Amino acid sequence: MPWLKVLHIATLLCWCASLLYLPAMLMVSARARTGSSFEVSAPALLRFVFTHIATPFALLAIMSGTLLFVVAQLVGGWLVLKLAAVSGMVLCHVLCGALIVSLERDRRRFLVPASALVAAIAATLMLAVLVLVLSKPFD
Repeated sequence: MPWLKVLHIATLLCWCASLLYLPAMLMVSARARTGSSFEVSAPALLRFVFTHIATPFALLAIMSGTLLFVVAQLVGGWLVLKLAAVSGMVLCHVLCGALIVSLERDRRRFLVPASALVAAIAATLMLAVLVLVLSKPFD
């Protein structure tokens, strides 16, 4: 079971990092000048990070976390709250994908405030998961 915990923590760290990186990169891309080379390459880079890095790490983190509480037979109120926070992180992940599509379609009007909001909510949910896991009662 220790290898499962290591896998879960490692993939969760990578997923959380990408959930903070993607909105930041979206904000920079939304402010890029029209016609710059960065403006052309940013949507492709964002899509690559989202589909090939963030999403696989998210799936691995969720699967390993599910296996962890099934194998260890963990139950409790803290787990329900943690799963609710993780569900919120999944929603932030999906919103990042929607914002990337908006950038690709050159719909930049509310991209910066929406990206900032997604980043703030994701960071808050990550902190909530950390607090819940560290404060869970030991059996």
